[in-house]
Amino acid sequence: MSASYQEHGEIAVITLDNPPVNGLGHATRSGIVDGVQRALGNNAIKAIVLIGAGKGFSGGADIREFNSPKAMQEPSLHTVIRVVEGSDKPVVAAIHGVAMGGGLELALGCHYRVAIAGAQIALPEVKIGILPGAGGTQRLPRVLGLEAGLNMIVSGAAVMSEKLAGTKLFDQMIEGELLQGALNFAKGIAAQRPLPKVRDIRIDYPNADGYLQFARNTVRAVAGPFPAPLKCVDAVAAAVKRPFDEGIKYERDLFLELVQTTESKALRHAFFAERAASKIPDVPAETPIRPIQSAAVIGAGTMGAGIAMNFANAGIPVKLLEMKQEALDKGLATLRKNYENTMKKGKLSQEQFDKRVALISGTLAYEDLAQADIVIEAVFEDMGVKEAVFKQLDAVMKPGAILASNTSTLDVDKIAAFTKRPQDVIGTHFFSPANVMKLLEIVRGEKTAKDVLATTLALAKKIRKTGVVSGVCDGFIGNRMIEQYIRQAGFLVEEGCLPAQVDKAIEKFGFAMGPFRMSDLAGNDIGWYIRKRRYVEKPEVTYSKVADLLCEKGRFGQKTSAGWYDYKAGDRKPHPSDEVNQMIIAHSAELGIERRKISDQEIIDRLVYALVNEGALILEEGIAMRASDIDMVYLTGYGFPLFRGGPMFYADTVGLSNVLMSMQKFAKGRHAEAWKPAPLLEKLAGEGKNFS
Repeated sequence: MSASYQEHGEIAVITLDNPPVNGLGHATRSGIVDGVQRALGNNAIKAIVLIGAGKGFSGGADIREFNSPKAMQEPSLHTVIRVVEGSDKPVVAAIHGVAMGGGLELALGCHYRVAIAGAQIALPEVKIGILPGAGGTQRLPRVLGLEAGLNMIVSGAAVMSEKLAGTKLFDQMIEGELLQGALNFAKGIAAQRPLPKVRDIRIDYPNADGYLQFARNTVRAVAGPFPAPLKCVDAVAAAVKRPFDEGIKYERDLFLELVQTTESKALRHAFFAERAASKIPDVPAETPIRPIQSAAVIGAGTMGAGIAMNFANAGIPVKLLEMKQEALDKGLATLRKNYENTMKKGKLSQEQFDKRVALISGTLAYEDLAQADIVIEAVFEDMGVKEAVFKQLDAVMKPGAILASNTSTLDVDKIAAFTKRPQDVIGTHFFSPANVMKLLEIVRGEKTAKDVLATTLALAKKIRKTGVVSGVCDGFIGNRMIEQYIRQAGFLVEEGCLPAQVDKAIEKFGFAMGPFRMSDLAGNDIGWYIRKRRYVEKPEVTYSKVADLLCEKGRFGQKTSAGWYDYKAGDRKPHPSDEVNQMIIAHSAELGIERRKISDQEIIDRLVYALVNEGALILEEGIAMRASDIDMVYLTGYGFPLFRGGPMFYADTVGLSNVLMSMQKFAKGRHAEAWKPAPLLEKLAGEGKNFS
């Protein structure tokens, strides 16, 4: 169903009915137009109420129709709004739940609007790199005023309906049942003429030019590489300075211009990629999930404590296990301090603080974890240590408990084999700091049960993470790819760069942090430990030895106040190190490498294309189900610039044949084996196709 029509005496009621959020798909748009015309054709009908079924009025465009012919098929949303606004019988929008995007634009096209408290009101289009395209930039400032309207449009933030009571957006706030309240309101205004139209409201704002210039300057300072926020200001300026019809046309032109930008395409790609990541072809949506009402975490270090906070934040009681009281006390103190810092910033109330801290308890005994529904180990990244932990868990945990490993590189199938219940074992790779970072890499073992996978994906949503499923391989999706990125960073410093140049180039490209700053933050000893394993397991893979020399000097990063950079006490700012720079230059000489000037573009291409090539291998091997999953891993866990859409999407925008040509050029230098193209990349480039 899309939109139903009923008559309540002299009031016609058109109900939007397109679950889950009454998206304005083609059938719904057609249903609204048919309903209005039916009401206009019946002399007994005096007014029309538009209302949403289920949990809201309308969440806007139907995302299932994005990029399909139906999205543009008549009646378009513009046509629907024109029909509603042009009705010679009053149309009342009755709002509850959500009125967002096109849903709010539809309501603004109605003659009257009533609402109940608790409805979320928003024009969030800027978040996908566009602006409201059906009159939102022209009508919202007319009902809220220039400043409030512009703020909502530029931020895309939702505002609760009760906060907008008293503005021209709502003619009445309804207490009690919405439909009955809307019917009563409609009866009361049925005879009023002329019918009020938002388009006829004038925006009176003293010195509007001065305010709009101030707004442009402010928005320009925070918009970064995204063009949409500034275009929103331009569109709202048209609402102030131009006749309504001209403003609507200008808004449409800006909308069509933004839709074509790479930045908007990247944001829309990320929007759909996040939704696609939770869909697993062989795990149907109706797969039953196991209840998660309690949790346990092994290890109260930085990672374990951060993981425990995620459960407490979601209202799930969690037990933290350590081997020694001192380590446990330290972990619990760290948790408390993290929450205190959040409270000091005003992001947590005392009541929330007390509630969350109370949900976390400590123990030194495995037996105390036995009844937890899920247990996550966050111990040292060593297979022997994991074996000891999982044998203990197998012995004490209740049947049906999910046994999860926070491993970042190790074989989850081997870990599962340490238990008599491999079907209950799964990888849950959190990213540091675990209470902040959005990514949760979910590693599906060969024997992981479907309901365990479905439960873990649902849990990711509950603890406000983006869950992305990976198959089992060394490093999974994220760390397997980052290894190639770090390898190239090492080769670049051997050949002529210094760490600061590499970091600066990739940060200018948009990364949150360059490879050397990232390594200093994570701890250079971690990479050293993994490389030592690689030297034995994969002797054919070459690495720069500069990072090993760094670690031999005890320069492990921020935790030792010395890594690739120097650090001052209490200051995380990296200061280029003469000692390290001289060490790098001396190492190049020892290898007989004549150092050369390397451009920032070469740095960017080598680092990013190393990610892309490994991503293509991961895709081909089925470790990742789709290219967009790889992009989600990098956007949410590794600081890849959002406006570039992730490594695989970025490669598509560059053109895969161009990526391949660059790689072939790099292969003529040192370490040619690092540039052996993935067969999938060669195939797609040869066919003129993309990853997506």
